[in-house]
Formats: sequence, structure tokens, C-alpha cells
Amino acid sequence: MDKTAPLILTLQLDERSFAFFDEQRRRYFPKGRNFIPAHLTLFHALPGEQLAAIQHDIEAAISGQQPFKLDVTGLRSLGRGVAYALESSELNKMRRHLALGWNDWLKPQDRQNHNPHVTVQNKVDPTQARALLGDLREGFQPFEVTGMGLDLWWYRGGPWEKVRTFVFER
Repeated sequence: MDKTAPLILTLQLDERSFAFFDEQRRRYFPKGRNFIPAHLTLFHALPGEQLAAIQHDIEAAISGQQPFKLDVTGLRSLGRGVAYALESSELNKMRRHLALGWNDWLKPQDRQNHNPHVTVQNKVDPTQARALLGDLREGFQPFEVTGMGLDLWWYRGGPWEKVRTFVFER
């Protein structure tokens, strides 16, 4: 197993919300490019060689953490795609805590401000993306989802491989 491959950390959503986003992703993502399920990424490229330390840090960070609500506030353009925008002070606090501990390991993308979102379309012509954005905004009503835990994944260039799920206390 290649321990130098990067790791991805995502928020695990409640089953109903995950099913909604994943159905949207299967519907709108280009068929030949949709290799992974719907997800909310917290970190895009953590160092695989630090797997043990990363798992330890995640365990410590979520100790005593209860599932929490996130507000799905709208839709946003990705230029060549569309995403649902989410907000949660609880998620921001957790991510900030982990980012401080992992500062030396973070790539530029993970050092930027975190704007939580779930991508349901990407890698399409901008005209197609704008059309979907308009269609989805037309019937959009804000709603809540629940963060249930964190998922850690290997990224080796194709479909992600799950390393472990860290479940919040219930």
C-alpha cells in the first residue's frame, strides 16, 4: 500500500441528506467523470506518510463531539459546475482546530478560507453550469443536514479508498 498517497478528510452526513446530494451528483455530474460519492471536503491533500498522526489528531479533535446541524443556504457557481453551499459554526471550529495542528502539512488549497459545499456538477461547459444553477435556484428552499462524523480517504488518482470513519458520539 502506497503510504505517500495523499489523504482526504470529509464530513459524513446523515443518511437522508447524503442520499439527496448523491442523487443530485449522479444526475448532474458528467457520467464518465463521476467516480466518487457526494461529499463535503474538509482537507484535500493531507500527507499519507502521516496517517497515524492524522488519525490520532482526528480522534482527539472529535472526542465528545455530538452530531451537529449545518444549514444548506443556497447554491453557488463553480464556473464549470454547481454546488450546494453549507454553513456551520461547529464545522468551522472543528476544521480550524485541525488546520492549526496540521499547518506545516497543508497544501495551498487547504490553507485558504474554507467554504463548505457539496459539488453536484463539475467539469461541464460554463453555459450548462449556469443553466443548472438557475434551475436549482428557482426551486431552492434552505434546509438542514446533520454532520455525523468524519471520513478519511486515500486518493490514488481514481476512486477514493476509505481508510476509516470517525463517528461522532450520540
